[in-house]
Amino acid sequence: MYLYGHHACEMALLNPKRKIETVFVTQRSTLEKLPSVGKTKVEVVDRKDLENRLPPGSVHQGIVLSVQPLPNQPLDFLGDIEEPNQRVIVLDHVNDPHNVGAILRSAAVFGASALIMTERHAPKESGVLAKSASGALELVPICVVSNLAQGLKDLKSMGFWCVGFAESGKQTLDQIDLKGKIALVLGGEGDGMRRLTQENCDFTVRFPSADAFSTLNVSNAAAIALYDTYKIQTKI
Repeated sequence: MYLYGHHACEMALLNPKRKIETVFVTQRSTLEKLPSVGKTKVEVVDRKDLENRLPPGSVHQGIVLSVQPLPNQPLDFLGDIEEPNQRVIVLDHVNDPHNVGAILRSAAVFGASALIMTERHAPKESGVLAKSASGALELVPICVVSNLAQGLKDLKSMGFWCVGFAESGKQTLDQIDLKGKIALVLGGEGDGMRRLTQENCDFTVRFPSADAFSTLNVSNAAAIALYDTYKIQTKI
C-alpha cells in the first residue's frame, strides 16, 4: 500500500513498527525535510509517476512511501497499561476513512490508548486514512475485533466503563464520572450505535446542543468527547 503527504510519511519513517519498502520522491531535496530513510530504497520519479500510484486528486506533496500495513494490535494489550486514567475510542460501523483518520488525529492529541473498530463495516488501513490522520495512524494503536459486543465485554473485564453517545441519551458527559478507564463509543452517521452495542454500554449520553440542530459529524463528536474526558482526567 502507499502512504503519501509529508506528515503521514514523516511519522511512518519514525515508526519502528512500520515496514517501508520504497521511498518515492519528485526531488531528492525532499529527503532533507524527512527523518533518515536509512537503507530504504529511494527512487526519484516525476509527479505523473506518483499520481499514477494514488487515487485521483491525492495531495502527495512530492513524497510517497510503499509500505506494509501495520499489524493489528490485540485488544488485551490494554490490560497491561498501568495508567489508572485511560481513554479509548470505539467505533461502531463508522465507514468513512476520512472520518476515521480525523478521529485518529484527535485520539493522538488527547492521548487515547487505542482506537477499536470491527473487521466489517470499517475502513481498512489506506493512504487516504493515513493522510486524514496526518501522522496519527503511526501513534495510536488500532485494535480490530470480530464482534464489537464481545469487545465491549472484554473492555469491561479490564476495568473500562463504556460510554455510548446517542441523541436519546438521558445524561450529558459532564454528568457522569469520567475518572478511571473510559471507552467512548460512537456509532456511524445516520444509524448511530447498533442496539446490541448500546445495550453493552454502561452509560448512554448526549451532547448538549441548540434546539434547532442536534447532530454532529462523528469525527467532531469524537474530538469533543476526547477533549472533555482528557480535561477531567488530567484536571485541566
